[in-house]
Amino acid sequence: MDLTLAIVIAVVVVALAFDYTNGFHDAANAIATSVSTRALTPRIALVLAAVMNFIGALLGQKVAKTVAEVITIENEQQQLLVGVNHGLVIVMSGLLGAIAWNLITWYFGLPSSSSHALIGGLVGAALAGGVSVKWDTIVEKVLIPMVASPLVGFVGAFVVMTALMWLLRRGNPHRINRTFRGLQTISAAALALGHGLQDAQKTMGVILLALVIAYPASYSIDTLPLWVVLAAATAISAGTYAGGWRIMRTLGRKIIDLDPPRGFAAESVGASVLYTTAFAFSAPISTTHTITSAVMGAGATKRLSAVRWGMARTIVTAWVLTFPMAGLAAWATYEALHLVLL
Repeated sequence: MDLTLAIVIAVVVVALAFDYTNGFHDAANAIATSVSTRALTPRIALVLAAVMNFIGALLGQKVAKTVAEVITIENEQQQLLVGVNHGLVIVMSGLLGAIAWNLITWYFGLPSSSSHALIGGLVGAALAGGVSVKWDTIVEKVLIPMVASPLVGFVGAFVVMTALMWLLRRGNPHRINRTFRGLQTISAAALALGHGLQDAQKTMGVILLALVIAYPASYSIDTLPLWVVLAAATAISAGTYAGGWRIMRTLGRKIIDLDPPRGFAAESVGASVLYTTAFAFSAPISTTHTITSAVMGAGATKRLSAVRWGMARTIVTAWVLTFPMAGLAAWATYEALHLVLL
């Protein structure tokens, strides 16, 4: 086996490992609210999320192509200068940096963004390896949506929940809660579908990037091989089923104590934002950012003091640190792998 093929196989394995950690790291995003309101039991919620993650991963390719275009070897001269194996080591370093940050935030129960960890890792590794970064893609498809999606999630959930409170103001509280527990099964499934649509595609994009670097005559940035799609869908579903109990507790209880109507409002708005950005803008936004901000927005309709803003500040700090810290981890990983493999 030649070195290039060995590195490609390693990149695919590491990418699927990242996809798996993404699943158990972000499983809580789709189901924490439904579990905390007792709309679903934890095990049923995990099965639902795993199945919908798999289906969502099969529904589109636009986000995958955006991720694959984050770093680029601009021309044949640079390709000769960088070298195929060098490019593959950069991709692997980006993945390992993202995995490292995912595991750190998972250990501390912080719902940080696997999406931005991956993008930050790729950028950090690319800078370390001297490869061009498409900053216009980073700004338009990553940084702007990174800021906009939580704001839309917060405001949207606040507005939807305010409307529900007005419409249901004379209703029987017990009957309302029972009805919305049933509706949360639908909204949780919709959110899990959006998570698969967004997050599994990011892994597909990284694998496609490695294949295009290694075998440009056989693979194109415009076409995702079916085996890549199925492998990524399976990995994220398996990771989701493994569960993310630490983060589930944070989203479900430590931000605010949710009731079923607020859980439904947060999940519905979060799913809507995920679908819109994936299909309309091809933007790899964070499921974590979106649902967490939606939970805060729905919860703020009780009263602003009902949201535990201290925990919210901790979460926002993790958000801000994700991009640079994953990038630094990827940079350090690149330096180590460069000594061993190149």
